[in-house]
Amino acid sequence: MVSEELLKLVTQRVIEKVKNYDTYKIPIGVSNRHVHVSQEDLEILFGKGYELTKKSDLKQPGQFACNETVTIRGPKGEFGGVRILGPVRKQSQVEISKTDSFRLGVKAPIRESGCLSGTPGLEIIGPKGAVSLPEGAIIALRHIHMTPRQAEAMNVWDKDIVEVETFGERRGVFGDVLVRVSDQFSLEMHVDVDEANACALRNNDYVMIRHNTGTSLPAINR
Repeated sequence: MVSEELLKLVTQRVIEKVKNYDTYKIPIGVSNRHVHVSQEDLEILFGKGYELTKKSDLKQPGQFACNETVTIRGPKGEFGGVRILGPVRKQSQVEISKTDSFRLGVKAPIRESGCLSGTPGLEIIGPKGAVSLPEGAIIALRHIHMTPRQAEAMNVWDKDIVEVETFGERRGVFGDVLVRVSDQFSLEMHVDVDEANACALRNNDYVMIRHNTGTSLPAINR
């Protein structure tokens, strides 16, 4: 027979978990194909001295969608109207989905943003010129941005790899999700369009961390 004291303890913990439920909900940001550019490449594409213009702010502080769009071209095909995200970076990169890679004809690897060594290149075409990237095409590794306080509440650390559960009509589990922790971040999980469609996810839907695998980035950054 369950003792009254044990029953009270279990009830209390359930109540505490329900109260803290919102602490563990992570909003989704669905990322379509896009481009990050260096200042040097921006000036080739749009003209000398050109500066990016803001269309709208993104959830991550200091990040924004630009009015400027370009065409990206691979060996087999191209996409027009691909939006640039600002601000400018040290090195240009193109983030696409697996489906996009088939149309473009490139074998883009799954990588953390900025990890471009050994990746295939693409041509970026703007109104004033074109840039042939020797490398820089990636499928972005799904990841979660969060603050140190949020990481502490969820018992995870920067560069941890976790499993994440989705909810709704196509409920599922994402493995190999990178945790990125900084006081400059806002809580959000980024997935690409392929991943979002697989689990019927939209912007501002939520997911929750299901399991911390105990592994770190080098094990899965391929």
